[in-house]
Amino acid sequence: MSDTPQVLLAHHLKTLKLPTFLREYDKLARGCATDGVDHVRYLLRLAELELIDRERRMTSVLQRPLIVSAKALS
Repeated sequence: MSDTPQVLLAHHLKTLKLPTFLREYDKLARGCATDGVDHVRYLLRLAELELIDRERRMTSVLQRPLIVSAKALS
C-alpha cells in the first residue's frame, strides 16, 4: 500500500496547524474502528482533543511571567 495519503495528510495537518490531529488521528481511528464508532463521532473526538490541547497550551502560555527588557522600557 502506498504511503502517499498519509504523507499528504501529515503535510496538510501541519499546514493547517493541527498538531493534535496529526499526533492522534491514527490511534483514535483504530480505537473508533474497534469500538464501531462512526466517522462523525470520530471527527468529533478528534476535534475535541485538538480544542483541549489548544486550551492547555494557551493556559500555559498565559501563565508564564512576562519578561520585559530594560531597553524596551526606555
